[in-house]
Amino acid sequence: MTGQGAPARAAIIGSGAWGTAFASLIAEAGGSATIWARRAEIAEEINAGANERYLPGLRLPADVRATTDMAQAVRGAQMLVVAVPSQAARGIVAPLAGRLEEGVAVVSLMKGIELGTGMRMSEVLGQALQAGPERLAVVSGPNLADEIAARQPTATVIAAADEGLAVRVAAACATAAFRPYTNTDVLGVELCGAVKNVIALAVGMAAGRGYGDNSKATIITRGLVEITRLGLALGASPETFAGLAGMGDLVATCSSPLSRNQSFGRHLGEGMSVNEAASASRGVAEGAKSARAVLDLAARHGVEMPITAGVVAVVEGAASVEEVNDALLARPRKTEGVHGERID
Repeated sequence: MTGQGAPARAAIIGSGAWGTAFASLIAEAGGSATIWARRAEIAEEINAGANERYLPGLRLPADVRATTDMAQAVRGAQMLVVAVPSQAARGIVAPLAGRLEEGVAVVSLMKGIELGTGMRMSEVLGQALQAGPERLAVVSGPNLADEIAARQPTATVIAAADEGLAVRVAAACATAAFRPYTNTDVLGVELCGAVKNVIALAVGMAAGRGYGDNSKATIITRGLVEITRLGLALGASPETFAGLAGMGDLVATCSSPLSRNQSFGRHLGEGMSVNEAASASRGVAEGAKSARAVLDLAARHGVEMPITAGVVAVVEGAASVEEVNDALLARPRKTEGVHGERID
């Protein structure tokens, strides 16, 4: 990959809103990006300077191009950025296994836990692409793609085990409106990104039932407890949960109508089925896909996550939103606070 401050040549795997917005950041920072799109019509539209399906109204920089040929997209790239649905990531990048040029950085924009394996997205990419942790970085934070595309000010976290890699990726996407911070707590940053989607579903469900800000603030706050509890059990840094990848992303995802997870949960709270909510939300939200994987991961480590368990029950049809609400409120009362390394 290029050195700190040098323009980057990036391949973006995924032509959705976040992948396209990140490609625009790369170009705005002085680099170039080639987006791999599954559908030819999306690639053609991007090459014409727009992606109206996912980012309507955005004019793309000239240095953002697209192709349906994955090998062509990655040819000559110094950075491989993956922005596809988390549960499909392994299969989508499989054709690139062992074929990346030496030194190519692998950057995950995804937020999820893989079903069956319990792996975080950087672990999935590392295994699927045969890339060591020294080549892997993740991007996470309050990063709603529509607002980034509109060049509204925001910050993010670039996490990598190799701090130098995090610095280089940050330099490749930093713009006047997009401020990346760096972090070496990859585990904590990824857990925050995955579990906040589940909590956003719960907040959306509350909104769909007509509950107000007190209810939503309670879920957000106690949701952060669940994220922190799981993270600490797995060895994450406590500071991560109060930062941009933790509280920052949680607030944005739970509060914004632009959040697919919040919208999906709201539709469930209004009485829609999972399939109906998926249709109304333009697809199944990541939180609905990852909720079971998060709960299974927590169970393996003996971590209690009642809000997450409630979301799983609703998504899997085992309970209604009202039943989950009543069950959460009926839980035994306990002291709020941190005791050693456990949050009760």
